[in-house]
Amino acid sequence: AQGKDLPDAVMQHVVDRTDGVPLFVEECAKMLLEGDWLKENTDHYALTRPLPDHDIPVTLQDTLLARLDRLTPGAEIAHLGAVCGREFTRYLLQAIAPYDEATVERGLTQLVEAELLHQVGFHSPLRYRFKHALIQEVAYQSLLRRKRRQVHEAIAQAFETRFPEIWQSQPELIAHHYTEAGQAEPAVVYWRRAGSEAIARSAHAEAIAHLSRGLEVLPELSSPSDHIQREIEFQIALGTPLAATKGYGAPEVERVYMRARELCQQLGDSPQLFPVLSALALFYLVRGMVQSAQELGEELIQLAERTQEPAHLLEADYLLGIALFWGGEFARSRRHMEATMARYHPAQHSELVFCYGEDPRIQPVFYHVLLLWIMGHTEQARIRHQTVLTQARAASPHNLAFALQFSANFYALCQEPALVYTQAEAVIALATEQGFPQWIGAGIMLRGWARVTQGQGKDGIDEHHQGLSAYQATGAQVALTWARMLLVEAYAYLGEFEAGRQVLAEARTDMKRRDERFYEAELHRLDGDLLLMQDHTRHQEAEAHFLHALDVARRQHAKAWELRAAMSLSRLWQHQGKPAQARQLLAKVYNGFTEGFDTAALQEAKALLDDLHEPPGK
Repeated sequence: AQGKDLPDAVMQHVVDRTDGVPLFVEECAKMLLEGDWLKENTDHYALTRPLPDHDIPVTLQDTLLARLDRLTPGAEIAHLGAVCGREFTRYLLQAIAPYDEATVERGLTQLVEAELLHQVGFHSPLRYRFKHALIQEVAYQSLLRRKRRQVHEAIAQAFETRFPEIWQSQPELIAHHYTEAGQAEPAVVYWRRAGSEAIARSAHAEAIAHLSRGLEVLPELSSPSDHIQREIEFQIALGTPLAATKGYGAPEVERVYMRARELCQQLGDSPQLFPVLSALALFYLVRGMVQSAQELGEELIQLAERTQEPAHLLEADYLLGIALFWGGEFARSRRHMEATMARYHPAQHSELVFCYGEDPRIQPVFYHVLLLWIMGHTEQARIRHQTVLTQARAASPHNLAFALQFSANFYALCQEPALVYTQAEAVIALATEQGFPQWIGAGIMLRGWARVTQGQGKDGIDEHHQGLSAYQATGAQVALTWARMLLVEAYAYLGEFEAGRQVLAEARTDMKRRDERFYEAELHRLDGDLLLMQDHTRHQEAEAHFLHALDVARRQHAKAWELRAAMSLSRLWQHQGKPAQARQLLAKVYNGFTEGFDTAALQEAKALLDDLHEPPGK
């Protein structure tokens, strides 16, 4: 009312009908002022006739619609703008409006003066925004459904033909309008493209939303076989952002790939079967189903060899190599990882990261780094680790998180807690920012272990437990044996031997249940160490554990584990008065190394050998 008094009857009418809703108060008052019930005087308004209840809308929607209906051509322009969205440009409106430019301009001016639209920005007079979402909704819903569909289709076609920047940067906008237009075929194409582009930007939440919307539209396709083929593509694509945001072992990830596998079986010999089985193999690995993953990896090798598709050969070698790694078959795993790296060519395989989620420049190399270290090639492992870590800093956030996590794992194997702490902090920060729960949990575990070895005992133990719970909450089960053995080491460091033995028993159960043999030799060695820490007289039992650890390490070609087991057994024999036997055992293992003599493990072994050296003439 611009500061002018309103009659009491008008004030009461507004109060009675708006129930205190601010937008309704404003719109109801404007409707009355725009009507012929009131006469404007110098400082007040006066009623020209009574307010008949049946002529005055009693809901906000009715009030807004009544105000729109009074505007010509503003009402029609509002309807078209509402289909465009909450915000739109005059250029788009002109492209779809069946009116000349002057009519469009007049309608927009009416809407702005009625305060139903606002111009957006001082320097953008050609962009408009509905004052409130409800105003847009009323204008949209007042259109007949058939008319709305026609306008949506016109908008989608205008974006395709007249606004290339939208076509290139916002395919989801075109997908939305084709969907609302009931045009399933182009809608599916654009939802798929929008999902792929979001994955490429590591916008995983957006990718999930776009792909899920596309899946909803798929049943509207006219051809059932085309529907199945498209759904396989959507389910495979959806798995990548779900794995990033939920964790590779999450039930949602299993659901999309099992659905894709079922659809492939319906089609028979589907070319999508390979990526589906690849994804399932990775799922089995993360869930700790090592044997199932290995069997599927062997099947993938056969499929790839049958087709001789280079990308499939690369992926099959990689996945089987991972399964063999966690199964403790290090020599075979190394062969497959090296085959993977040899097959990789940037020009041919740079798109694989979008198909499978893993970057073939990074993941296989990090596994190779761990294999080199375990198998005794310590210096080669360190050099390769630094190289691939540098490369990973230019990778996608999810692949960088993987790299930082595996870098922390590597430093943990090297027994360098300060570096473990640094990398764990980095992965936690990145994974928290990007929403990668699996890597958050894994990073917290390693940070906890590092804190224990740096003198923050109880806090570090608590943090390790916290990280382990967060990791398992994502469905991840792989590497649990290793995670628990790090906790055993932490308890041993603090002298809490009984707690350490309880966790060790859990680790042994995990290893047998999942056939995860990666840390098997270390499990037996630490079992022997803890026995002696608790009771230094239990020599026979400890010796059996150390001998078992040596046997496993030799069978696995794990020279790093063999060296640790040999040192534990040598110390026991030294204590038993058998220095010559101890020296012979340790010297044989130590002399098998050709590099890495400045590492903590080999320096410790050399010091023990010197201590075992007999005086001359004895």
